Amino acid sequence: MEQINGSVQMEHALLYTFLEVSPDCKFREQLHSLQNEWFQCQCDYSDDDAELQTDGNQSGQMRNGEPAFDPRVHDEVIRLIAAQLAEAGDKFDKEIKARVVNDLVQHFLNENLSREEITRHMSEAVEGLARAIPSDMEQEKAMLVLAMVLTKKIANTAPSLLHRVFNTTVNYISQQFHNYIARMMRE
Repeated sequence: MEQINGSVQMEHALLYTFLEVSPDCKFREQLHSLQNEWFQCQCDYSDDDAELQTDGNQSGQMRNGEPAFDPRVHDEVIRLIAAQLAEAGDKFDKEIKARVVNDLVQHFLNENLSREEITRHMSEAVEGLARAIPSDMEQEKAMLVLAMVLTKKIANTAPSLLHRVFNTTVNYISQQFHNYIARMMRE
């Protein structure tokens, strides 16, 4: 599994929790395995990165000019946001045609495609769905939800792809929706 750096921790936690609270997740065992691997990776990362102050607290770390995201501190906020997004995702779920999901599954199965190419296919699918499915929610939120629902549908179709689709989606939402998610976290 590729190392998850600090700049995608928030997106990772949100997507994981979204999938975890989704009622029709058929890949729970693989999801928990993914989380265990990520947790181990984060423990290794934070052991090297954390500075303890004399009072025993971690120093206020900054990453990319932002306070470092700590899922343990933000767990309740992440759970609330993920539950709201999963509820919104239920409305989109039935609107997403199997053909769109199957096309993406084929792209993810193609080992010759680079991460950038796969991310481009994911982005194109999300943008196409955002145009095709009527929604009264703001565009950024709709696209974020669509990306996460696509992740769930791909993993439901081919659970063996969970790691690859999860990491691709985390990178995609980090690139496209990081500021939007950060705003949701603050509200």
